[in-house]
Amino acid sequence: MFAISLGDGAELRPIEPWQAEEFLEHIERAREYAGPWVPLTVNVKDVGSARAVLQNYADKQAADTGRLWAVRLDGTLVGGVLFRIFDTSNESCEVGVWLEPSAAGRGLISRAVERLIDWAVEERGMHRVEWLASSANHRSIGVAKRLGMSRDGVLRESFPWQGVRHDMEVWSVLAPEWRARRSAGRR
Repeated sequence: MFAISLGDGAELRPIEPWQAEEFLEHIERAREYAGPWVPLTVNVKDVGSARAVLQNYADKQAADTGRLWAVRLDGTLVGGVLFRIFDTSNESCEVGVWLEPSAAGRGLISRAVERLIDWAVEERGMHRVEWLASSANHRSIGVAKRLGMSRDGVLRESFPWQGVRHDMEVWSVLAPEWRARRSAGRR
């Protein structure tokens, strides 16, 4: 199986339905930290629901409408990155991420998402890559900024989650902006 190095003992690897038990163990470690923002980390409750999420993304990958990868640190599953939406007809996609607290603050998500954006733009011809985050999720918004994304706007009270209607910020980067940023060596 392939792995993409993220440096410092970290790598990006595929994760598949047969790895549901490991995925569940990771989600249990991530739940409290990521749960306020990432439904997947709350909705995965047992091996069956873990397998269902992984199968959903395997099906999306087969249909070319989404993908999910594991972020591993020294071999341990510590987070994930995904294309929640991957729309080749409109040349746009949406990136999603989460981590468990032991891996926070190391730049793993920024480095992993850089690889995803490179692939989406250069290999798949995506023109627009989006990032949605609750206005209250300052860590996620910080990643969008570090990636050089622009804030497109706020979808007011558009996401009901855990009894609260969240304002969702839409951030994006366009292919020409991403290429210019890479050429300038500022990634």
